Amino acid sequence: MKIVLDTNVLLVSISRRSFYHPIFEAFENQRYDLLVTTDILVEYEEIIQSNMGEGTASNILDGFHHVPNIHYITKYFYWNLITADPDDDKFVDCAIAGNADYIVSDDGHFKGLKNMPFPKIKVISADGFMELLALTKK
Repeated sequence: MKIVLDTNVLLVSISRRSFYHPIFEAFENQRYDLLVTTDILVEYEEIIQSNMGEGTASNILDGFHHVPNIHYITKYFYWNLITADPDDDKFVDCAIAGNADYIVSDDGHFKGLKNMPFPKIKVISADGFMELLALTKK
């Protein structure tokens, strides 16, 4: 399964004490492939660093360079589908370019994608993704 993980979900899944830690743990156990672009990685680093410190941000981003289930995507087209918050378009563009199964996000700006006939993008909440992970547990 290929996913694009919105920063808000990544951030809440890192801590071992978090209810959402199974999302990060499933990534560590290679239960899904994470699709990223350079601009997504930059946002990950900025947000993790501002919320959890430079050391945590550095460890996570360095770890991303050494795992086989992270895939760096090159975008060739900018869809501009999130008009309420254009900064979220990077996740949509990555999902389309990488043929992702889901964007995992709790950001309400992605809800408009549900009614879009083309390109078809599935958005799932963090809770929904945890349910999916439980159903597909190896």
